Parts: sequence; structure tokens; C-alpha cells
Amino acid sequence: MTTAFPDWFYPGPPGGWTAEMLDHLPPDAPRHVELIDGSLIMMSPQTAFHMLMLRLLERELTPPPDLCVAREMSVTLGLRQRPEPDIMLVKSMALTDLKTTSFKPEDVHLVVEVVSADSVERDRTTKPIKYSNAGIRYMWRIELEDQEPVVYTFELEPSVKAYVPTGIHRKRLKTHIGFDVDIDLSLGWPTTEARSSAE
Repeated sequence: MTTAFPDWFYPGPPGGWTAEMLDHLPPDAPRHVELIDGSLIMMSPQTAFHMLMLRLLERELTPPPDLCVAREMSVTLGLRQRPEPDIMLVKSMALTDLKTTSFKPEDVHLVVEVVSADSVERDRTTKPIKYSNAGIRYMWRIELEDQEPVVYTFELEPSVKAYVPTGIHRKRLKTHIGFDVDIDLSLGWPTTEARSSAE
């Protein structure tokens, strides 16, 4: 079975899509669309892991007043680069207009990507390179391992504009990103063992 794309999607505008065009997609466009190298990337259906992880981070991330948590908004890295991290910490002063749809990289303190089956390559390789080239200081990548989250944390090494790993976190995320972070990674979802014992 094949799915037909709407006329506006293929072949797309001459020269490819640009970051500004994402704000003017037709009403039938999906809610979440990224722009990577001039190509539109449609988001796959959200998993329970993805939903619970974002809920946890929104609730437990408590930055200082000069930063705020932004969920599923984009960052414009260039003419043809506008990825949509799952979570960002952005400068509070960047939220001056409630019609804001995207942030500048210099206003982004942290990007968080929760990996899904179709985003593994983008989240492990493509996006980190683009985020580090743009000078975003911190990045977290979160993956599902044995029904539990694992958080890989990175910090920018500015002299080479590349991320260096700062930790691999299971059960608890304790790190420093300009302020201390200490988050219990329990998702509030029955583990395999708990479900088995209940049966």
C-alpha cells in the first residue's frame, strides 16, 4: 500500500524548501515537520515512551529564571536547516512574541532529542553535527533500553565545534549544564517485572 503525498509536497519548490517556508505550509500539512538540508521530514506517530519522557522533562527541568523550557518547537540553524528538537532550554528573553515558531541558535542553551525508530540516524549523527556547528552548548540524546530511558549527555568543545560526551545516565540524570540537574528517570509506567507480577 502506498500513501499519496499532496501536490504541494512533491516535488516541492525549486531549489528545495527553506526555513521560512515552514511557517506557511498548507492547512493539511502534519503538525510537526522538520527541515533538514532543504528536505521536509515528517514526524512518525508518537510512542508512549516519547510522550512520557517529554512529560517528565517538562515537569522536572527547573532552569534559572533567565532560561525556560520549550517543547516541540524548532530552531532555525540556516536557510535550509530548521530541525525540531523534542525539548529545548531557551533564553527567556527570546520569548518576546507569543507568535514565535522558531528560535535562533544563539538563544538555545540545551537541545534534547528522544530517539524513535525512524530518527536514530538523524538523532545520533546528523542533528548533533548541525547543533554543534551552530554553537549550541549542550545536547542530550535519550534512547529506550530494556524498557527504560538512557540519557547520553554532551557538551560543546568550542575550539573544534564538536560535542564531547559527559555521561551516560540510567535510573537518574545528574549533570551540570550551567546549573545542576538531578532527575529521577522513572517514567511512572509499569515495568515489565511489575506487569508480570501483577498478572
